[in-house]
Amino acid sequence: MQRDLRPFSAADSEWLVERHGTLYHRDEGFDESFPILVRGIIDDFLTHRDPSCESGWIAWCGANRLGSIFCVREAAATPQIAKLRLFLVDPEARGTGLAQHLLDTCLGFAKGAGYRQMRLWTHESHRAAGRIYGRNGFALVTARPTHSFGQDVVEQIWQRDL
Repeated sequence: MQRDLRPFSAADSEWLVERHGTLYHRDEGFDESFPILVRGIIDDFLTHRDPSCESGWIAWCGANRLGSIFCVREAAATPQIAKLRLFLVDPEARGTGLAQHLLDTCLGFAKGAGYRQMRLWTHESHRAAGRIYGRNGFALVTARPTHSFGQDVVEQIWQRDL
């Protein structure tokens, strides 16, 4: 599968919100609060992004978007820690190596931007994502049951040194 990673732009916003909302509703039963969260993450990125240390990419095949990944600063108080956000691979592109390509791009950017560590937040039910994180040096550091997006879930924090 020929794929191209392009920098995220505001024109990708609606697709990104729609795909997250649709896929997470279908696969996880998440309610309408999840795409609202995604919209907030995107709006914050578009408004406050520091291009020297924050970026996002959209994977394309021809005229079709197939996935996304973002690297952002975790917080002003911890400028050496990057946060991986909005990592998504469309079902038609799963198993093609696209997830690894997106993750390699994000990790390479984070290292080049001077981050020393990367963290991410996900849910235990995303087992395929957990496997790719583990293969790439991330360790599960926190897991806690909670109720989010209309579902009982186990939130996870993964991290790795860069």
